[in-house]
Amino acid sequence: MDNSQENNLSEAQNELYQWIKNYFREFQHSPSIRQMMQAMNLKSPAPIQSRLKHLQEKGYLTWQEGKARTLQIVDEIFEGVPILGSVAAGGLIETYTDIQENLDVTEVFKKKNVFALTVNGDSMIDACIADGDMVLMEPITDSYSLKNGTIVSALVPGLGTTLKYFFKRGNKIFLEAANPNYEPIELNKENVIFQGKLLAVWRKV
Repeated sequence: MDNSQENNLSEAQNELYQWIKNYFREFQHSPSIRQMMQAMNLKSPAPIQSRLKHLQEKGYLTWQEGKARTLQIVDEIFEGVPILGSVAAGGLIETYTDIQENLDVTEVFKKKNVFALTVNGDSMIDACIADGDMVLMEPITDSYSLKNGTIVSALVPGLGTTLKYFFKRGNKIFLEAANPNYEPIELNKENVIFQGKLLAVWRKV
């Protein structure tokens, strides 16, 4: 994103945005609110938080308010991954020769308040989500719009949080695993809080 595209920012917003970009280039991680306050010569976090909200709303970065070091710059970090062709998981096929297109992941991170969870356990293994994977989740603002078969992060007060397939049958909610070794969890709808729905799976190898 060049400066001509940043003219929808106020001077204060652009000053903070440019400083954050430079900080990322130098340190490879996000700055703290206190560091941003010091850089902008501010004594209160409120102006920083306001500028961050505007930058997020305008699609320049993602940020989870109240959580330390969750800033990510949308355009600089996620400009797309080149798709070089196909790879066989059975027999051999001709290898790739040039870039065909880019895998655009910017839309995932332009969604508001995307958050990540580390997967513990193997209950979703048949959905290709393994123990130790990181799942990127989009907050659920309207649980009534959830479609059957959606993979969700669900909080059951007193029991904990789980990643499962969502199904609604009659007045009951069922949280179903992608592993035959786990029984479905049957709940009344008032006994579950849906935190997010799956956007993507991140796995380090």
